[in-house]
Amino acid sequence: MTKEEKILACRTSVFKTVFPDITNHHNTMFGGAVMAMMDEIAFITATRYARKAFVTVGSDKISFIKPIPAGSFVELIGNIIHVGNTSIKVLVEAYVEDMYSDYREKASTGEFTLVAVGENMKPVKIE
Repeated sequence: MTKEEKILACRTSVFKTVFPDITNHHNTMFGGAVMAMMDEIAFITATRYARKAFVTVGSDKISFIKPIPAGSFVELIGNIIHVGNTSIKVLVEAYVEDMYSDYREKASTGEFTLVAVGENMKPVKIE
């Protein structure tokens, strides 16, 4: 399998339900809850690619485009956009989807950088 094929095969998509316990007084998801879900998807995507332990070392270009109301679905999609010697950068997009209609729209995006680590928590080579 080529590197490009492996990157495509590691695309990760997960659906979550937005329950009231992760919403604010506007009845929309807390930004921190959105970022935590996005970070989890970035971790899963990187791990699927390299099958190594990873830690998040950075997040960039986090955009909150649309509010995500309670009672909706969120689809989180992780795509690898760069593989380095010890790090992987993952673009995560979050889409809000209404439970009872065809409404679906991009709600958030962000880039997450994760580093592969060994037992001593020091960076290790990915490939």
